[in-house]
Amino acid sequence: MNFAEMAFLGCLIKANYLIKDTVIHPEQLEGATHKVLMQRMLDFSNAGKSIDLVSLTTMPDLENLGGMSYLSSLLAHADVEKFEEIETLILELWKEREKKNILTLASHGDWEITKVIAELDKINEVKMNDHTSLNQALVQMYEAPWQQQEVIRTATSGIHKLDEMTGGFQDGEVTILAARPSMGKSDVMLHFAKEAGWAGYLPIVFSLEMPEKLITSRLIASTGGYNRLKMRDPGNMLSQSQKDRWADVIGYLNQTNIQIFDGAGQTISEMRAKTRKMMHQYPNMKPVIFIDYLTLIRSAETYGGNSHLQVTEISRNLKTMAKEFECPVVCLAQLNRSVETRAEKRPMMSDIRESGSVEQDADVILFLYREKYYDKETENPFLEIIVSKNRNGPVGTIHVTYNEFTGLIE
Repeated sequence: MNFAEMAFLGCLIKANYLIKDTVIHPEQLEGATHKVLMQRMLDFSNAGKSIDLVSLTTMPDLENLGGMSYLSSLLAHADVEKFEEIETLILELWKEREKKNILTLASHGDWEITKVIAELDKINEVKMNDHTSLNQALVQMYEAPWQQQEVIRTATSGIHKLDEMTGGFQDGEVTILAARPSMGKSDVMLHFAKEAGWAGYLPIVFSLEMPEKLITSRLIASTGGYNRLKMRDPGNMLSQSQKDRWADVIGYLNQTNIQIFDGAGQTISEMRAKTRKMMHQYPNMKPVIFIDYLTLIRSAETYGGNSHLQVTEISRNLKTMAKEFECPVVCLAQLNRSVETRAEKRPMMSDIRESGSVEQDADVILFLYREKYYDKETENPFLEIIVSKNRNGPVGTIHVTYNEFTGLIE
């Protein structure tokens, strides 16, 4: 006999308002009778009827559900003051049952491991302990003016003016880095990853387009100041002085601890599983997740080929991942070709493909623009990093120098 569920149902009878407040659904109860009883209570509530012993006796199949004596016993188990504790217990028991069910189904259906992890992740996302009253929050802040404040450490972008504007890459936040092809997105991302690594973070790069060997080659080129064309054949094309520095460049780059996953068409669930594995492998390092790029992420559902719905799902899941792992997520995005048709080619929010959900979910949106890309004759060496959205700070433009031959950003 499940006394937690009896106490839960008893509370719903004793305090009718709880039926509208509870996070528990009928299917999360274990007892078949309990599932039916809760569904009937919901039906009564939705019809504007009171949930009490008198009303419940009007159920046509009352005897099949234990009769009046069983309803009375439910009421006897009620403890409204402990209702949240009872909910938590029921939710935990449901999670354990669901996990066992999934593992059984996976075994019989020969599921791929990524599907198993995705289904288990869905269960773990169901939470109750996300509540803080303002009273609690104010108590924690009461002594703040007289205390030495702990400096909140955030992952640096390696660009001082950008860090000043955004505060660095914040835990739980999603940054979208968007630009047209060949504008320098991947180089900027790899610059961010290197700097975060050297600052003691664990950069995790999910490259859905560029293979690991090319990423590694680019990292070496930008760090050592090597022309990328020479990286195709370092033995014959590098000068002796460049070869002499090679070992130092490799050693310095190795200190970043960058982790690269270059599988095409990865889903958010797969990225979460790999991130969790890296967090177990490096327990004392906080991850910073980099994804190249947004529309190459495979959505869990096809939505009949509706790309807007796919991007909406992915955008929402990026934010969930950032919050769950309490780490920054930086995701690259392509811009529409409409940029090329305008006289003013600096990007705007509407230029992001399927921009609505991305604009809404992202905490920071950065655009890249190089005048030299459009005007080969200009002597303007700058790459503009345009902070178009900044949930916790100002917007504006930062100028950095970008060497398109080495990928170096300064």
